[in-house]
Amino acid sequence: MIVLAKSLAGHDKNHVYVVIKEETDLVTLVNGRTKTMEHPKVKKKMHVQVIKRLPQKIRDLIEGHSELSDSLVSEILRLYQEEESCQKQM
Repeated sequence: MIVLAKSLAGHDKNHVYVVIKEETDLVTLVNGRTKTMEHPKVKKKMHVQVIKRLPQKIRDLIEGHSELSDSLVSEILRLYQEEESCQKQM
């Protein structure tokens, strides 16, 4: 299951990431471009907010892939940003 999270603190505040690993009080995040699968970002859980509602387009895209890659993560985040901008315009 793929989980998205929004950064609440730090220089990356309001950036959206895909969570690839979760520990007791830490999460490992990637965005496919600056934070890749090889060099992920680690943040405390209290500094991120989990995004529970995923648009249908993202759920459909995820179903077609069994493994995460940087290109898939980039596509997921691009689709999410498109959905967010459409909802803000309404």
